[in-house]
Amino acid sequence: MNDQLSARIESLLGRLETLLPESPTPDWNAAVAFRWRRRTSGFGTQAYLQPVRSLSSIRLADLKNIDDQKKAIERNTRQFVAGLPANNVLLTGSRGTGKSSLIKACLNSMSSKGLRLIEVDKDDLADLPDIVELVAGRPERFIVFCDDLSFEEGEAGYKALKVALDGSIAAQSDNVLIYATSNRRHLMPEYMSENLEAKHQEDGEIHPGERVEEKISLSERFGLWVSFYPFRQDDYLTIVGHWLMSFGCDEAEIEVARGDALRFALERGSRSGRVAWQFAKDWAGQHAARRSRKAAASASESSSGKKASKAAPKAAVRASNGSGAKRKS
Repeated sequence: MNDQLSARIESLLGRLETLLPESPTPDWNAAVAFRWRRRTSGFGTQAYLQPVRSLSSIRLADLKNIDDQKKAIERNTRQFVAGLPANNVLLTGSRGTGKSSLIKACLNSMSSKGLRLIEVDKDDLADLPDIVELVAGRPERFIVFCDDLSFEEGEAGYKALKVALDGSIAAQSDNVLIYATSNRRHLMPEYMSENLEAKHQEDGEIHPGERVEEKISLSERFGLWVSFYPFRQDDYLTIVGHWLMSFGCDEAEIEVARGDALRFALERGSRSGRVAWQFAKDWAGQHAARRSRKAAASASESSSGKKASKAAPKAAVRASNGSGAKRKS
């Protein structure tokens, strides 16, 4: 009886699966960047690629004081777009120093040559095999982008990423690379207790503990490591000047803004490219508003002066007519 019931349930589930909505076919011409999305309904979870209609306009020329990092990423990406061997990339280091912006700038620079980007959230990394299969037959070159990536102990995405990078029985697709950014070089928290697990040999050689080896094994599967470092004060001010100039400020205004820029960075405890961009927007916006108010006030004064100048001759005529009437009387 139980076997019959199980068979009927399996048959019913099979029929229900045919009623589930299929994942929509991506419109590859709609955008050059996509997000991997999940939609949950009463029929289950549906995953699909969502076109990104509005892209960041960042250019490679906008990224200052990271020339070595820029050369490494640009070279690797150009090799990939040209169909040459290229590596998966891990960009690590200080926050706000241009890791994510560099990937977006590469997309803007090379999208006309077939480069495409798919942004995947850390929680969806288990879907990487599905994403790779979806784009495997396409002529474009796809970067799977994982931003601000880090894992805690036991997270499912950690194992999925290891397999996708180098560990699956299937060969890696030649039109897909994984670019990830992180503030952690090994992508996972590191504890003092793990150092105590190291084994000391009689000859003085040290062997890391198993947990340390496990954490290092993920970052080692990225063929290219690119590190980013905090900016010096002069570097920060150079970036501030670049962005202020892009907002229409002249050299004199940029010089005046230097002190405010340093105070802005001190309040945030960081001299990063992101802080420089935020300051430039704030300072340029305030000064543009101030100029608009001055222009409006000047226009109002000019209009009042013209009205007064027009009214003066009329008043003189009226006064003249009045004095003439008095003389006649």
